[in-house]
Amino acid sequence: MIDLTPETVVFLMFVGIMGGLALGHPVAFIMGGLATIFAYLGWGASGTYLFQGRAFDSTTNNILIAIPQFVLMAAFLSKSGISEGLFRSMMHLFGPINGAIGLAVIVMCAIEAACTGIIGASVVSMTILAVPVMLKHHYNKNMSVGCVAAGGVLSILIPPSIMLVMMADQAGISVGKLFAGGFFPGLILAGLFFIYILILTTWKPEMGPALSREERAAVSGKELIKLLVVNMLPMLLLMIGVLGSIWTGVATATEASGVGAFIALLLMIAYGKFTWKLFIDCLLTAARTNCMVMTILFTASIFTGVFLGLGGGDAVTDFVMSFGALGRWGVLSVMMIIIFFLGFLIDWIAIIYITFPIFLPIAVKLGFDKLWFIVLIAVNLQTSFLSPPFGYALFYMKTTVPPEVRLIDIYKGIVPFIIIQLIGLAVCIFWSDVVTYLPNRIIG
Repeated sequence: MIDLTPETVVFLMFVGIMGGLALGHPVAFIMGGLATIFAYLGWGASGTYLFQGRAFDSTTNNILIAIPQFVLMAAFLSKSGISEGLFRSMMHLFGPINGAIGLAVIVMCAIEAACTGIIGASVVSMTILAVPVMLKHHYNKNMSVGCVAAGGVLSILIPPSIMLVMMADQAGISVGKLFAGGFFPGLILAGLFFIYILILTTWKPEMGPALSREERAAVSGKELIKLLVVNMLPMLLLMIGVLGSIWTGVATATEASGVGAFIALLLMIAYGKFTWKLFIDCLLTAARTNCMVMTILFTASIFTGVFLGLGGGDAVTDFVMSFGALGRWGVLSVMMIIIFFLGFLIDWIAIIYITFPIFLPIAVKLGFDKLWFIVLIAVNLQTSFLSPPFGYALFYMKTTVPPEVRLIDIYKGIVPFIIIQLIGLAVCIFWSDVVTYLPNRIIG
């Protein structure tokens, strides 16, 4: 055993994370490996007892059972064919307006977000559906990929979100209440994206032209209404089945996730997409995603346990509270800045597991509403999915964009949307009711 100061622990463990990521190792193995090394350095062989306890807690947590079922729901929904029909409907609905396809992408992503809860499904499906169409219509390449990436990331904020499930578990608050808290901020971000595209394409029509008169004439008003009804009603049914059952108290988040997966399966059958081969493919896709998420969750948990056990949490708390002369809003700003920059460096699950045990007690001590503060972190973490070099949305998109779209095009495209996300964060900070109104109104 080696006597390490808390400051040394913080420095060495974060240098270890950065070094591991730079070498291209999976984040789960990096955090698990660092936890093992520092547990042995700090406590010797007895440190393994911490791992056993954390593993048991992670695998027997009733709240976290909701995650695999939400992932399975997203897999069924992505194979049902509803997304493609609804996207085409939205595209013709906004057809006469400049930026019509981009506007359809944002609305479509917001609707998908309320039905999936994971960004992979939205980013991949909308990249495949929308980016080739936008490029065909001579949309600006950077704006095209930027709006798809930003819209897809809404799935991790608008409920049902697996990120909010994890946050609720870590904070010890109601999943339903946190879902309600994230609802309006998610819609605000979607609205800001929509307004940005509308203003940009009105100012510079060449960035995103409207649909041609011939394309708009190909779908009559009656046909458009029929398409919207046929493709929108199933989405509404799924949203009501999941969120409605939680907010009315009929079901817990875990039970509602099972309802959502079952409804998504029924929709796949109703739309004639069901085959046993596709069903098994959905199960395998969901299993792979769940294995990745749960492995990161467990290794982040043991990393946090070692980090806090060796005094790292106290060192970070002392650092944050050293800005106390700036007042409680200054301390809040410091915490938000730390989370923002961590989003450039490490996985969002790791950020939650590392920062929650440290920042939540500080926020409560400063008199901030706990749920409001958690939603601020959730909105802040939206940027982590877009920020290079480790933004998840960027990697999902790079594997599915047409070959003429380069990684640098994606990086350039997401910059305006990261700025808009920070504006959305500022809105939630200065107008706290956008976060707290719905939870207090429908749940109390």
